[in-house]
Amino acid sequence: MSPFTGWRAALRIARRDAMRAKGRSALVVAMIALPVLGVTAADVTYRSVSSSETERLTAEMGSADALFSDPGLGPLQQMPDGNQYDMVGETPPQGEVPPVDMRTAFPKGARAITIRSVPASVTTAYGLANTDIVEFPTSDPMARGKVDLIEGEFPRGSGEMAATKPFLESSGLHVGSRTTVKSADRTYTITGVVELPDDLKAHKLYADPGAVIAPWQAAAARDKKVLPPNTGSPEWLVKGPGRAGVDWDDVLAANKAGALVLSRQVVLDPPPDSEVPLAQKVNSYDTSGPGEASAALVTVVAMALLEIVLLAGPAFAVGARRSRRQLGLVGTCGGDRRHVRAVVLSGGLVLGAIGAVTGVAAGLLLTVATRPLIEDWAGQRFGSLVVKPAELLVIAALGLVTGLLAAFAPAIVAARQSVLESLTGRRGVRRSSRVLPAVGSCALALGVAVAVYGGTSGNSTWVAGGSVVAELGLLACIPVIVGLLGRLGRRLPLSPRMALRDAARNRGRTAPAVAAVMAAVAGSVAIATYMSSTLAESDYDYMPMLTEGTMVLSAMDAKSAEQLPLARTSVERNMAVTGAPADFSRVWAGSDCNVYYEEENGCGSIELVKPTGAGHTCPLKAKGAKKLAARLSAEEHRKMMRSPECMDEYLSSGSFSSEANNMVVGGPDLLRTYAKLDDPAAAAALKTGTPVLLNRAYAKNGEITLKVVHRYSAKDEKNRKLHPGPARTATERLKVYVADAEYAATPGLRMVMPQRVAERLGLHTEPAGSVYAVPHPPKDAEEQRVSAAIDQAGGGLWLQTETRQGDRENTVLLILTLFAGVVTLGAAAITTGLAKADAEADLTTLSAVGAPPRVRRTLSGFQCVVVALTGVLLGTAAGLVPAVALRLVDLRHAMEAMREEPMESAFTPIVLPWATIGLLAVVVPLLAGVLAAGLTRSRLTLARRAG
Repeated sequence: MSPFTGWRAALRIARRDAMRAKGRSALVVAMIALPVLGVTAADVTYRSVSSSETERLTAEMGSADALFSDPGLGPLQQMPDGNQYDMVGETPPQGEVPPVDMRTAFPKGARAITIRSVPASVTTAYGLANTDIVEFPTSDPMARGKVDLIEGEFPRGSGEMAATKPFLESSGLHVGSRTTVKSADRTYTITGVVELPDDLKAHKLYADPGAVIAPWQAAAARDKKVLPPNTGSPEWLVKGPGRAGVDWDDVLAANKAGALVLSRQVVLDPPPDSEVPLAQKVNSYDTSGPGEASAALVTVVAMALLEIVLLAGPAFAVGARRSRRQLGLVGTCGGDRRHVRAVVLSGGLVLGAIGAVTGVAAGLLLTVATRPLIEDWAGQRFGSLVVKPAELLVIAALGLVTGLLAAFAPAIVAARQSVLESLTGRRGVRRSSRVLPAVGSCALALGVAVAVYGGTSGNSTWVAGGSVVAELGLLACIPVIVGLLGRLGRRLPLSPRMALRDAARNRGRTAPAVAAVMAAVAGSVAIATYMSSTLAESDYDYMPMLTEGTMVLSAMDAKSAEQLPLARTSVERNMAVTGAPADFSRVWAGSDCNVYYEEENGCGSIELVKPTGAGHTCPLKAKGAKKLAARLSAEEHRKMMRSPECMDEYLSSGSFSSEANNMVVGGPDLLRTYAKLDDPAAAAALKTGTPVLLNRAYAKNGEITLKVVHRYSAKDEKNRKLHPGPARTATERLKVYVADAEYAATPGLRMVMPQRVAERLGLHTEPAGSVYAVPHPPKDAEEQRVSAAIDQAGGGLWLQTETRQGDRENTVLLILTLFAGVVTLGAAAITTGLAKADAEADLTTLSAVGAPPRVRRTLSGFQCVVVALTGVLLGTAAGLVPAVALRLVDLRHAMEAMREEPMESAFTPIVLPWATIGLLAVVVPLLAGVLAAGLTRSRLTLARRAG
């Protein structure tokens, strides 16, 4: 008889059993299909988002054969991909290199179109906005793939433009709207909506060549008040003659003329290094692809497979328990343990195959359906939907294999049952293993030690290996942990007490479900912890231009300062500001450097002299800084970097004026609004004529030293009459109010001086702007309204706002939380189903002794809560191991960089994602319990007496 005869019968039994128990089969298929779906969608998305060389070239040059540009070096040499280039010879050219006459650089018979961009202010539905205008013939066939039309028509003629969708959304315009380029004083009609496939978030306008820049240049020539356009370097898209394209000989000829060339033909079919002159100089040129998969990727794949096994295993155990009478009949008909195992394993094979195929198909459909959302989130279009059949077959095979592995343990358990136990429904009593928890504890300790060692030594491979070993060790300890749960219910009400004791008695079904929840939560918590930590590090390293919750309205010169009252009115009318503005004035000595900046020694200066010594000089910038850095810990270095004496070394942006001294004339309202210094003593000091110093490193014994140079330009007739004679230098000692050390971090502001002190020192002042407190960053429409009002008032003013990074990281954290929550609910549902299959006799006994029907509901709910909460807590602990270890790797690298350059930050925080942990530990278990209680029938069904 064929050895496959028994398997054919087992497969038929498994298929019929799956059709009879449709609910359980659907649950198993879903548990296998969900991870397969996720891996399939991730694989197709990754392959599609990762642009091929051909797609990258199309995004850069459309359908043209080459992209020509002028780097301004004269004759040059380049690598075939155009990323590296250098001048010919060792001596740089003398003087300014004339622009390349591209007509001599193009291949003979080639056709070319130009690309030129210019930043400009244009009118919008709300007011005025700044954007980039690109002169580029978008209707030309060579533009296809670089700029694509999605609505309307391409611009044709000098009075039309096309706009990207992000620009239209922020400006309130649409197809058919008219917009005016202020400097050119020309109005254009928006005829179409275009997009850049490789940059969907671009805010740009497109016009035909000569439509914007030429009229603007003419307007600037007529009116000296109009600034000429600040055009970028032009580029040319070139189509070679016929079908020849632009080959390497054409590139070399263009290099001799001074042109840099990105050729499609050369990049896709590069010449040998012997024909590339620059290749002899550039030894590091490498065209090889990415290397082997990282250890982290292998870890993720291994844990994903483990998770499928843990999720589906209890579901097969449910089927085996409910089919034990059928399996007993197999024994009575002459089948042995081998045949019983075959029946259960065939269930894994059948459902695994269905789950794998369903997961792959659903993953493909999901990717196709969500493609626009993925493209918008990634900010680029897929070149094409890339499907690798070999990879999808491997993914499906893994789903099938994991289905078999999930059925392996239930198959062994079912085969060990005697025929009598199977037919009568009785269960034997088996003692739990004492060896497994001991091995698990050792593996847990070893894994944690290896992961920490890998972190401290900077080896991510050790971190990945140790994390996997630690999680496997914790998995082995779960039966013991579950067994201890029964002792916690002694003083609890009936339902939670029964749920805890039932979980402890039936560890064979509780432990795998808890392990499944733990595996899912561990991965999510690990990634969320690492992301939260890196985000906190990024926030710490970020150097703001303004204090949080403020914006600054500033004037460029004395003439524009006259428009400040009108601008303030517009800001207060169009923006959500809180409280009154805090006005400030700029201060200078001698002639104003903003006016006489072109003259050598034509203006004065003010210097706030920083004393030397401890508390004043930054040790990380002084002699012996590297030796000091070698002795510092990361926390000690962080405190030193944030000290007033060191903070001033890298926090020196001028938010209020172009002077580097960061001093302004203002009152107590400026301290409250901008510096957040609400100190009555500081306010009183300003009122009595005492400056307020925000950085105490500049004060010694409560005094500061100002070095003032009163130097006047010969052209500054007004001020020179007041101060005739040669330039003089004065050193002034002033008593100051010294603020606490924390205020040294105030961006762009070092000292606030009263008006009377400036006058006493012979300094000049003029109103320069206002500071506003705002509850949130201004919206696009608000900024555009204010910009229009400022332009109408005469210009010369600008509004500074603080912009921070987007919330993409928060979106990823939310996705991870939802994923872990769904897996937790699924695992809890599996356990509840298995518990109901096992506990029918107990529930019947409860009803017989008078327990109300709602006990069935509450018991199911608490069983779900026990599994979900236990798995979440263990998963959180397991997920912290790789996250903390990887942050230790980052810390080691940061410390090495800091010891090379002492002013480099070594701050590497470890931040727990409390929101994610809270949702998983509180909301998800409660939701699982409520759903289980709500979906459980309270009506008692008659049961057949066993035996």
